Amino acid sequence: MLRGAHSRRLRKTSVRDPQVPGSERRWNRSLGERALEALMTKLWVLALAAMMFSGCAHKTHAKGPAPPAPPTPAPMIGDTEAGLASWYGHPYHGRAAADGEIYDMETMVAAHRTLPFNTWVRVVNAANSKSVDVRIIDRGPFVDGRVIDLSHAAARAIDLLGPGVGPVRIEVIRLPETLEAAVFAVQVGAFRSRENAERLRAAMAARYGSARVVLKQGNPDVWRVLVGAEATTDGAEALAGRINTESGEKNGFVVRLDSE
Repeated sequence: MLRGAHSRRLRKTSVRDPQVPGSERRWNRSLGERALEALMTKLWVLALAAMMFSGCAHKTHAKGPAPPAPPTPAPMIGDTEAGLASWYGHPYHGRAAADGEIYDMETMVAAHRTLPFNTWVRVVNAANSKSVDVRIIDRGPFVDGRVIDLSHAAARAIDLLGPGVGPVRIEVIRLPETLEAAVFAVQVGAFRSRENAERLRAAMAARYGSARVVLKQGNPDVWRVLVGAEATTDGAEALAGRINTESGEKNGFVVRLDSE
């Protein structure tokens, strides 16, 4: 009896005893739940790994500052330029040119905005094909559309005195022995009054970070306002565009900065 009762109690508590109603279903459900949990865990791990991989693949790296633009290449023999030429004499005759020497209007010299001092160029009058060789000693012309200011003697040699202004072609034929690193600025104004020039200089410096006033001796003297200090002509042209758009100074043009 005791043995039989004990056996019956064991059969009632055993989850694997097929004679106990529902015991096999409970055991099968337990296995299914464990398998499902294992499968869900694997799927979650795979999904997390996929998200991490996707994040790495689409991660954008912060860009550092753009490298500075390479300096403008030095002029080379054979470089050409076309535009309008003019000439200048009095009241600049006998006064210091931009390179420091005294301007003599009866010598074969000229002014150019960006070519290095002591560069020799051949200037050909497009109207009659006459040419003259001149040395760059000065800065100018400060009129939009013009590319070179000739001395009185040079203008006479190509019959430009009468017209005063005419189309020409310029070709570099000789370079100075030493070339300094080029720096370019934007000329935004020229004033007979230094006070007016200083007022514009202060406004430009506050907005663009760098501006200066440079004297152009004459009768009367002229005070030029130069903005910026760029290593390339492209950089200076971009600055001129900004000044034109933001400040309304539409007559700005690129010039070479020379050591004072």
